[in-house]
Amino acid sequence: MRRWKIALGAAVAVGAVSVASVHLLNPGYLGGGTAGAAPAPAAFVMPVPVVNVVKKTLPIYLDYAARVESIRSVTLQARVPGYLQEQTAADGSDVKQGDLLYRIAPEDYQAALDQAKAQVQRDTATLEYAKSNLGRGTDLAKAGYLDKDSFDQRTSNLRTAQAALAVDQAAVRTAELNLGYAEIKAPFSGRIGRNQASVGTLVSVAGTVLNTLVQLDPIYVTFNPSETDLVQIEQAKANGPIAVDVLLPGETKPSQKGELTFIDNTIDHSTGTITARAMIGNAKFTLLPGQYVRVRLHVKEQPNTLMVPQVALGSSQLGKYLYVIGKGNTVDQKLVSLGPTDGDLISVTSGISETDQVITGNLQKIGPGMPVSPLPQPKPAS
Repeated sequence: MRRWKIALGAAVAVGAVSVASVHLLNPGYLGGGTAGAAPAPAAFVMPVPVVNVVKKTLPIYLDYAARVESIRSVTLQARVPGYLQEQTAADGSDVKQGDLLYRIAPEDYQAALDQAKAQVQRDTATLEYAKSNLGRGTDLAKAGYLDKDSFDQRTSNLRTAQAALAVDQAAVRTAELNLGYAEIKAPFSGRIGRNQASVGTLVSVAGTVLNTLVQLDPIYVTFNPSETDLVQIEQAKANGPIAVDVLLPGETKPSQKGELTFIDNTIDHSTGTITARAMIGNAKFTLLPGQYVRVRLHVKEQPNTLMVPQVALGSSQLGKYLYVIGKGNTVDQKLVSLGPTDGDLISVTSGISETDQVITGNLQKIGPGMPVSPLPQPKPAS
């Protein structure tokens, strides 16, 4: 009986192993499935955005740090002494040429003018009498009733009256000027600064400073090109005026434009630079003297320049490179030499051709020879 149980157990074990073997060899067995192995999944191909190379005429600029300077800046002072009666323009005001800024008490100067005019009236009457007297003397001398000495005296009186009148007329003009000087007016359009003499101050001609006035439109921007850049600048000048763009701190596009107007005649031997200056229109008074800005000089145009997005650039120990679509939609790495930038694009002087498709995304997930799926993107703005 015991032998029979052992034999039965062995038979069951052998049957189970046989069924398991058949199931492994044919997964559909006992499961009702279709016979045959499941297909392997397709290999993943990385999608990458690509753009065409841009070919354009590239403007070439020279960039410099610069400082704003006023074309004219004057200290406002009185030309006649007196008590300051009024400040007619507030501190920091933008004024036009001829605008009244300060007034000195004019009473003394008005009185001097009135006195000079009265003296002119008296001398005019004296002159008229001398003329009439000389006319009568001439008739009497012709008739023999007036001797020569008396006639000469009448002639002398006329000349004295004429001289006195000329002196008094000059005094009137002087008094008028002094009265006019009691009003301090803007010699040119600009902006006044902080007042330095309160109303009631006794102003002297010796040097009482009232305020300062600076011209803001147009305005200078001064910078220092190197002597090596000077060659390019002089070549550009030979072809016509050089346009200058001004960029304020934080700006990526110029807010003001002008023209190069001055290059100094001596290079600083200690720095190897030369002083240059541009005149900039500043109608909105955005630029102020002493302000630091950047300037760009447009020195030439470079035609047929190949440009690519800056985001497509990679860097390695061998230098800068681009990934482009190679044969069979595989990644091809090309080492490149770079030139000036223009917005989001950068020029490539060697390493690529106009027909290349440049990969601009997923750059960290791909490598040379790797198959990819190109996704064409809109042409970069040129």
